[in-house]
Amino acid sequence: MAEPLFRRGPLRFFRELGTRSQVALCQLPLTLVVAALAVATPFAWPSLLQNPVYLAGIVLHAALFAACFLVPWERLPHRPYLLIPVLDFLAIGLLRNGAMPLLPGLAVLVVFPVIWLSASGMLARSSLVLSFVGPMLIMLPPVLGRFPNLTASDVTTVFLFPLMMLAVSLAIRFASINLRLQQRELAKKDRELRRLLHQSREREKLLETVLDATDVGIAAVDRSGHFLVSNIRQRDFRRATRADDAVPGQGHQLIFGPDRRTLLPPEKRPISRAVAGESFADYLVWAGEGNEQRAVSTAARPLMSEDGSLTGAVVVYSDVTGWVEALTANQELVSNVSHEFKTPLNSIIGNVDLVLDDVSALPPQVSRRLEVVQRNAERLLALVSDLTASASTALNVHPKRTDLASLVETSVGSAQAQAEQAHIELTADVPSPLWAYADPIRIGQALDNLVSNAIKYSPDGGRVRISAEAGSDWVQLSVSDTGMGISSDDAARVFRRFFRSDAARDAAIPGAGLGLSITKMIVERHGGTITCVSGQGEGSTFTLTLPADGPPPSF
Repeated sequence: MAEPLFRRGPLRFFRELGTRSQVALCQLPLTLVVAALAVATPFAWPSLLQNPVYLAGIVLHAALFAACFLVPWERLPHRPYLLIPVLDFLAIGLLRNGAMPLLPGLAVLVVFPVIWLSASGMLARSSLVLSFVGPMLIMLPPVLGRFPNLTASDVTTVFLFPLMMLAVSLAIRFASINLRLQQRELAKKDRELRRLLHQSREREKLLETVLDATDVGIAAVDRSGHFLVSNIRQRDFRRATRADDAVPGQGHQLIFGPDRRTLLPPEKRPISRAVAGESFADYLVWAGEGNEQRAVSTAARPLMSEDGSLTGAVVVYSDVTGWVEALTANQELVSNVSHEFKTPLNSIIGNVDLVLDDVSALPPQVSRRLEVVQRNAERLLALVSDLTASASTALNVHPKRTDLASLVETSVGSAQAQAEQAHIELTADVPSPLWAYADPIRIGQALDNLVSNAIKYSPDGGRVRISAEAGSDWVQLSVSDTGMGISSDDAARVFRRFFRSDAARDAAIPGAGLGLSITKMIVERHGGTITCVSGQGEGSTFTLTLPADGPPPSF
């Protein structure tokens, strides 16, 4: 079905017509007026039916309109159809002069061919000359009939009406020129927009190709959570979680927490957190269920407008199932091996202790060797205990209101002998009491690790100082030493399991690199943080921050 004219636009409709139809449409307004005159003549002016000049004008108009359809204008060069408006001047002249003096106003019909010629794109000089000469020739015959008895009115009429048509022609010419300039400008802008649209589509295809080629899921969302851009990996994630089938707001999307069983509430899902303006990284969730369940690490960054308001977010999904499974297998291996080591080590230590209980019955050389066995067995048992704690993902803490000052005092007392042996000045500057919400056993273990490390990494003597600072909702404990220190790069990695600095290895300082990772685990289980500030040869300061109060009581 053809599109209606009012929807396609007149200009587009006119251009879609053939040349003959276009010529006929241009001639149609004048033909309709002349047809109305021909119909009205027998009733209004019957005397004009006896005037051959008037009738010739009507016949010529009819012939010109028929020629619009009959002549194959599209086959002829140089726009010969412009002969139609030129001949219109003759036809109008016959009508007007044949109808004198009954219808002197018919000369105004000349405006139709003037408009056609002026808007046709004909050479300006030709159209202007015709717009003046044609009306003047129409007005001239009655005046010549009164020659030489001409009046000023006759002369004025001969020139004034053609001048008016010339002005109309000029106005149309200027309007047509302006219109063509606007059309050229619009056409230029249209080409530019089409070029930009083509480039935009090419870039969009390139972006889709790049995004689909990545091994991570990427999604850009607006403030309402509607997807603006997403790649194949992200769509796979949505299919795995049945996101497209979920009932909005009812939590049926299959996104689970770290335990792989508890469904995350809608506000805890990555997209919801992202559109709320949160910026996060390494947020682990489990997608799907059963054997198809996958571990996904998510990260999000907000999208901001120029005025700083939130417009959306970008969320990245990384499948880390293999990494999580490998880490779990590694932890299970370390835990199992450590557990298997403990039994024979405890047996060795127990039997050596029994033998050393009767040290007087042993030769001195045997006694010294047994003490070496005892010391190294205990050291190995401590290392196994550290491995077990490090491999445990369920390191339990039982925080309660605890006086940290007493823990510091106990830790200092335990490390005093080690400090004196290493010629270290061990001091504590902690107010008493110093209350915090902590597990006294675990925080005591963390303090012992920090103080022991501070003494161990100050081989040439020096000072180790424990200080504290309290706020309204937090408590900080700092352990500072004047030892060898570490570089800023090593300080950023010091809490990793099995990490040891080059300086420690060069100095042959014993250790497995597990104490600080265990300490960090203990502090984080309390909801706290631990930091390290150090410099090569400038000592180190480890600061742990703990909550001052526990969660509100539940009723």
